[in-house]
Amino acid sequence: MRINKFVAQATGLSRRAADQAVAAQRVTINGVAAEMGSSVADTDTVNLDGQPLVTTQTRTILLHKPVGFVVSRDGQGSRTVYDLLPTDLHDLKPVGRLDKDSSGLLLLTNDGDLANRLTHPSRQKRKVYEVTLDTPLQPLHRQMIAEHGLQLEDGPSKLGLERQHDGDDTAWIVAMHEGRNRQIRRTFAALGYTVTRLHRTQFGEYRLDQQKTGTFRHL
Repeated sequence: MRINKFVAQATGLSRRAADQAVAAQRVTINGVAAEMGSSVADTDTVNLDGQPLVTTQTRTILLHKPVGFVVSRDGQGSRTVYDLLPTDLHDLKPVGRLDKDSSGLLLLTNDGDLANRLTHPSRQKRKVYEVTLDTPLQPLHRQMIAEHGLQLEDGPSKLGLERQHDGDDTAWIVAMHEGRNRQIRRTFAALGYTVTRLHRTQFGEYRLDQQKTGTFRHL
């Protein structure tokens, strides 16, 4: 196995971060500084910053997150998504975020390379949400969001919009390729709307489908 893949699997780092660790001579193989492209055999001893590394099987799960659960290890008094998982899955890290009041598809993994592929801005992974507003979305506001985009404090926000049901202007399917903090809620709030329901149904090639709330499945 190539050294960067070995380090990534053993630590949860991305391949790029593993490469940086190797380049900085933080990684050794049998006591000798590893080089870019080095290979690791089953009998080799690999250390990172002097600590031995052991690869674990990569695992990824898809959780149907309910409303009211925090995507964090420390809920600060609130329930966390780890309360929904058996202890042997508590080492998995969330890929992206859903806020406490949002529900739907959440990926957790110990594969740092996969996490990087899904979240790096250059990959432009499509995310799809079902969004309900407190009042009907006005045609001008729909045009502003979907065609021109709104300028938020951290940059422009442009969302794909499609009605969930004909004639209902409060329920929308929202598609985006970014993932800035509370971006959907902030985009609608900028025009005076409150998002009363935000539910993620797709992240890249992964879909929630008919999976029950609060359950997970291995990918």
